[in-house]
Amino acid sequence: MAIELDHLDKLAASVFDGYLVRKDLVRKYSRQYPVPTYVVEFLLGRYCATVDEDEIMEGIGIVERQLKDRTVRTGEEELFKARAKEQGSVRLIDIVKARLDAKNDCYVAELPSLALRDVRVADAMVRENERMLTDGFYAEIELDYDAIIAQQNAGRPFGIRGLRPIQLSKADAVDIFAKGRQAFTTREWIDLLLRSIGLEPAAFDERAKRVALLRMVPFVERNYNFVELGPRGTGKSHLFQQISPYAHLISGGKATVAKMFVNMANGQRGLVCQYDVVCFDEVAGISFDQKDGVNIMKGYMASGQFSRGKDNIRADGCIVMVGNFDVDVEQQQKIGHLLSPMPKEMRDDTAFMDRIHSFAPGWDFPKVSPDEHLSDHFGLVSDFLSECWSRLRTGNRLPSLQGRVYLGGALSGRDIEATNKTMNGLIKLLFPDPNMPISDEDIEWIVRLALESRRRVKEQQKRVFKSEFRNTHFSYTLGLDGVEQFVSTPELHSDEAIESDPLPPGQVWAVSPGSPEAGPGLYRIEVTCGPGGGVKILNQPTPPAFRESVKVGEQNLYTRAKELVGDRNPREEEFSIQMRPMDADKSGIGLGLPVLVAFCGALLGRNTRGGTIVVGALNLGGSIEMLHNAVQIAELAVDKQTQTLLMPVSARRQLNDLPDDLWTKIGIEFYRDSADAVFKALET
Repeated sequence: MAIELDHLDKLAASVFDGYLVRKDLVRKYSRQYPVPTYVVEFLLGRYCATVDEDEIMEGIGIVERQLKDRTVRTGEEELFKARAKEQGSVRLIDIVKARLDAKNDCYVAELPSLALRDVRVADAMVRENERMLTDGFYAEIELDYDAIIAQQNAGRPFGIRGLRPIQLSKADAVDIFAKGRQAFTTREWIDLLLRSIGLEPAAFDERAKRVALLRMVPFVERNYNFVELGPRGTGKSHLFQQISPYAHLISGGKATVAKMFVNMANGQRGLVCQYDVVCFDEVAGISFDQKDGVNIMKGYMASGQFSRGKDNIRADGCIVMVGNFDVDVEQQQKIGHLLSPMPKEMRDDTAFMDRIHSFAPGWDFPKVSPDEHLSDHFGLVSDFLSECWSRLRTGNRLPSLQGRVYLGGALSGRDIEATNKTMNGLIKLLFPDPNMPISDEDIEWIVRLALESRRRVKEQQKRVFKSEFRNTHFSYTLGLDGVEQFVSTPELHSDEAIESDPLPPGQVWAVSPGSPEAGPGLYRIEVTCGPGGGVKILNQPTPPAFRESVKVGEQNLYTRAKELVGDRNPREEEFSIQMRPMDADKSGIGLGLPVLVAFCGALLGRNTRGGTIVVGALNLGGSIEMLHNAVQIAELAVDKQTQTLLMPVSARRQLNDLPDDLWTKIGIEFYRDSADAVFKALET
């Protein structure tokens, strides 16, 4: 039963004593008894929130007795009722729901596990716990039996004497949470959050961890609209069903407007008013009972308000939609777009898509294996964690980014709002103390993750309505003096693909004319520079032809520096250069001009134009050499799906032999000399 405590266990125990629980124990008892995980954790947290093995064993005995004595298994309903009759009362753990009995002007409660629909409950108890009037919540209940009432006509002998919701109500929970965070590095804190939801961080790569973090954002950010689609078995709905009493899961089928928003018959507010998070599971099967149901939800997702009758009602509940792909991501993008598994009323509605703040790549999260991915170590007790998350929802941490992050011009107002919400949520998750400093490194990956998750929505809009959503080149700049960085979505990215996003300074796509035997080949040239002098080639061994290309590019940079890079002195910089061959040709022959462009881009800190291949061989005197196979080069560029091919003007006549259909698939631009090529290749 005992486990070996690792560094994170010991650190968490020293900081969060009394708020930890062994996650293997949680799994053991949640499977044995008909209650959600957070109910089991509530009890384990009460009696086993320690790393002392003797205390844990003593607490387990109490938890086992309570779960055994107070949870109602199938077939035991009459046994519990009989105990209530014989003893006068009985304690149980169950969902408690309530409804108004207008005929008798009182509330009555339902206890599903006992199949009781008419249990007496005090009006004050209902007013204090309004969620009883929606889909209810789990609670520790003292149920009494009144034999006198039982003898009355239509009497209700069962009544709720006492009720304790299974959720934490500790006033200083967030203070404890925020203060404890300071003892952890960002990486350690992320790992603790993963263990707290039952996952073992060592079994996941960075991409999967960030999917898990995105799943948590709706718990700390109000009115956040989140979508995750991916393979089955990746635990998409687990967090929204098992971890927090502030979340509600709708599993397939019809969603009623009355249940979601407001019941016009009695004025009762719906799920979005009662819960922090409302999650639609298996979203492909969701439909509304009214034609305007989707429109009402669209309005709510946009503003956090909905109108029913004369009232304009505001709510904070997040809308989460999770579902499955029947095919892999690549195939999904071939047959449609990534949101096509959604209901037909939503899948091609760009206005609906625009309201989605984040689309998490569920395909980056592995299928969960109990032996590999679930944690046996200590994590925060779910009710403590969910309470802290709920209280963090009111905070705004965006001021901490002011003057440090600037979003690119391609983002619309809705894009900026969505990205800001994701960033705000991630910062609250990772830095719950508003006074805790955030490093540039942490800010950068948070910004990149927020931009990526929103761009994924934008790319689907582009697939549906290309003319309106043409510009998806999302970017950011750190600080006033930073270099603009572009953020792509990995599922659209390939090392061999020529993307439309600008490349970082010093990186260039190039095509070598190659040898007559091998033919032309695609290369990616990457250059970095810093104080020093000379050029260092990272390819070892260095192909002689590429060494010659680098030498030619370097000499042209030195001799024409004023024309190419203005007042910058390249002789005061040390350049590191690497070529990455993408095709059969690996010689690096005839790459002098692309090398020169890469040197200039790195020195000036300017991005290379997106979707562009640079072609050209230089000599030491600065002249552009003739290409012997311009048509082959153009055909290769079309195969690589590039948008623009930058070639010397001397190749123009050869291209008369290029087939007509290829001219329509690529834009060819010509340059007259190396300075013209550098100007046209780099972003202005």
